[in-house]
Amino acid sequence: MSYVLGIDLGTSSLSSLKGILMNPEGQVIAEKTSSYPIDTPQNGYSQQRPEYWIVACEDVLTQLSIEINDFGEKLSGISFSGQMHSLVTLNQNLEPAYPAILWNDVRTSAQCQQIMSEFGDEILDITHNIALEGFTLPKILWLQQNEPAIWEKVYKLMLPKDYLAFWFTGKICTEYSDAAGTLLLDVQKREWSSMILNRYHIRLNQLPDLRESMDCIGEVKPEICKRYKLNGQVKVFPGGADNACAALASGIVDSQTALVSIGTSGVFSCFEDQLNDYKGRLHFFNHVIPQKYYSMGVTLSAGNSLSWFKNTFAKGLSFEDMLKDIYQIAPGSDGLMFTPYIAGERTPHIDSQIRGSFVGIDTKHSFEHFARAVMEGITFSLKDSQKIMEAEKQTQFKRLISVGGGAKNPDWMQMQADIFNAEIIRLTVEQGPGLGACMIAAMGLGWFDSIETLIKQFVTYKAATFTPKPENVKKYQVVYEKWQHIYQATKDF
Repeated sequence: MSYVLGIDLGTSSLSSLKGILMNPEGQVIAEKTSSYPIDTPQNGYSQQRPEYWIVACEDVLTQLSIEINDFGEKLSGISFSGQMHSLVTLNQNLEPAYPAILWNDVRTSAQCQQIMSEFGDEILDITHNIALEGFTLPKILWLQQNEPAIWEKVYKLMLPKDYLAFWFTGKICTEYSDAAGTLLLDVQKREWSSMILNRYHIRLNQLPDLRESMDCIGEVKPEICKRYKLNGQVKVFPGGADNACAALASGIVDSQTALVSIGTSGVFSCFEDQLNDYKGRLHFFNHVIPQKYYSMGVTLSAGNSLSWFKNTFAKGLSFEDMLKDIYQIAPGSDGLMFTPYIAGERTPHIDSQIRGSFVGIDTKHSFEHFARAVMEGITFSLKDSQKIMEAEKQTQFKRLISVGGGAKNPDWMQMQADIFNAEIIRLTVEQGPGLGACMIAAMGLGWFDSIETLIKQFVTYKAATFTPKPENVKKYQVVYEKWQHIYQATKDF
C-alpha cells in the first residue's frame, strides 16, 4: 500500500496550507493544516513572504510523520494545488526578491488599464482573458514601474505552488492550468507568448519551464527525505491551479455538468473539451487534464455577502439558526431583491466600483425575507455565468455539483436547483483542491489507466439530490429577469 500527498496552498480568510494523505482506494489517511499570515502594509495591498509557505509545509510534514507510523516508508508521490495568479520573484541566489503579491491584491488598477488600452485586443486573442487586478502580468508591470531596483534583481518569476515544488526538488517549472492565469501564456499554442513577453520586457528565461500537471518533475531532495524519514524515492508532480484541481476533485469531465462553488467568493465553472472564445466575458484556462480547458465566472462576494449580513444583523446567531426559517418565505422573497456587489463584481460586469443593494423593501418584509433575498441574490449572480456558458455552448447543464457553504443548507440547495433549473448533487466527502492534487499524483504514479477510472475511485456523491420544482422555476425566471435590471439602474450612483 502506497500513499500520495496533496498539498493545497490557500489564501482564504483562514490562509492555510493543507496536506491530505490518501491511498490508492481513495481513502483519506490523514489531513493536516498549518496557517500563516497575510501582510497588508497599505490599503489594497495583499502579500505574503514565500518563506511562510515553507514553514507551514514543514509543519504539515512533521505532523504527518509523527501521527502516521508508515508515512515515510509508504509515501510515493506529492502534488500541489494553489492560489492562482500570485507573483513570486526570485533573485540569482534563488531566494525571494520581494514579498509575493497575491491574487487578491488590488494595487494594479493602473497597470490593467494600461494593458487593455494599448494591447487589449492582442492580450484577449492570445490568452482568452482580459487584464484584471488579480492576474500576474499587471503585478509584473507594477514591480517594473514602482520597484525598478527590485525588478533589476529578478532572475525567475514563479507562482506560489511552484515555489513549494522548487523547495522539494530544486526544479523551477509550472504547468498549464496555473500558467494560463498569468496573462503570459498562449492558451491555444500552450507556450509562453513571445509577443507579450517582448511587449513588456520580460525575458523568456525568467519564466519557469512548462510541464503537464501529471508529469514527474523529479524526486524529493535527499536532505528533506532524511529530515522526515522519507524513503528517498518520492516523486513530485506539478499539480494545478486551485479551481482546476477543485473541478477534477468534483469529477467533472463532461460538458453537461458544471460546478457551483460558494465560498468567500463564488465560482461557476464548466469543463471545456475544446477551445472556446468567450471574448473575455468569462475566465478561460487550460485544465490539469491534458489538452482540455475549463471556463469560469466569478461572484466576488458570495459567501462573503451572507457573512456580512450575519455579522451586521445577526451577530449572536449561528448560520444554522439564522437560516432555519427561510423555508417559510416564498421564492422571490415577496418582491425583496439583493445584489451581492458589496465589494464590486467580476462576472459579467467587471466593475470594481459597483456596490450592493436591497431593492423593493416593503413593510411586510421580515428578517427571514432579507436572509432569503441575500441567498437568492448570490445565486442569481452565479446564474449570470451559467447563462453566458449555456448560450455560447448552445447547451443546458443537466447536473450541477454544488460545493462549499451553499451545499450545507438544504433550503439553499433547493433554491439552486430551482434557479439554475438543474439537478443539484453533493459530494460525499468534500476535500476540494487538495483532493485534486492527490488525484494528479495518483495518475502520475500510474495507479490508474484513465481519468474516468481515477474519478470513479476517488470521487463519490451523496445519494440524495435536489431536483427543480417546476412552479418555483417559473417564479424564479420572472424574478431573475427583474433582478438583472438592478445593475444598470444603480451603477451610475
